[in-house]
Amino acid sequence: MTTTILIPARYASTRYPGKPLALLRQTDGSKKSLIQMTWEAAQSVAGVDEVYVVTDDIRISDAAKAFGASVLMTSPEAENGTARCAEAVAKGLIEADLIINLQGDAPLTPPWFLDALITAMTADPTIGMATPVLRCDAETYRLFTEDRRAGRVGGTTAVFDNNRRALYFSKEVLPYIAPDTVFAESPPVFHHVGVYAYRPDALAKYATWTPGPLEQHEGLEQLRFLEQGQPVTCVEVDAKGRIFWELNNPEDVSRIESVLERRI
Repeated sequence: MTTTILIPARYASTRYPGKPLALLRQTDGSKKSLIQMTWEAAQSVAGVDEVYVVTDDIRISDAAKAFGASVLMTSPEAENGTARCAEAVAKGLIEADLIINLQGDAPLTPPWFLDALITAMTADPTIGMATPVLRCDAETYRLFTEDRRAGRVGGTTAVFDNNRRALYFSKEVLPYIAPDTVFAESPPVFHHVGVYAYRPDALAKYATWTPGPLEQHEGLEQLRFLEQGQPVTCVEVDAKGRIFWELNNPEDVSRIESVLERRI
């Protein structure tokens, strides 16, 4: 089975314009762009045949080529990363049995998160799309609730059934937990990791659907599958002691740099 990782990246982010080119301080004091860190994370995944940055912006393309990435150019009409991946497949820019969408704002994504997706899709050929979920530890749960209290939209949470089929994804912290709740273990809240695995036919279907009201309100592309009655399999992953967080807002730069510092 051939596997390709696509890293969709757009410059015109509403919450953080130019986000893929944001510079993050490394442990040695140097700085790397968000898109370079994400590309380097993709390079560490075993068993992947190709990795591409997928963008419509020449600034991102030039920056990616400068650090050695292969780049695919797609149209500015692609409204999200999944649509950008679907366009790349539809235009014949890539051919693969499995396409991994590693969104360009998640440089802390460990390679074993993607390994778990590939394993799940290989083991069950009926799965058309899968995505990782990570049970929140106390610190991540604090970051979620801190963002919501400050009126910021931070990470995304996922709720799913006993068969690991997604019920809903939200930028709210779901399920609701009373503020005075004391947890015997980690909070029963699952952080949705911004990675997707698709088979080509799932992407082809996605390209024919228009966004529904849930996707439009939440701004979450994966809800288009659920609104069309198409299952999304949630694959639970283990952070193995690492802190995972995406760069959603300018405030997240210092958060991610703090995590990097702790890895020394």
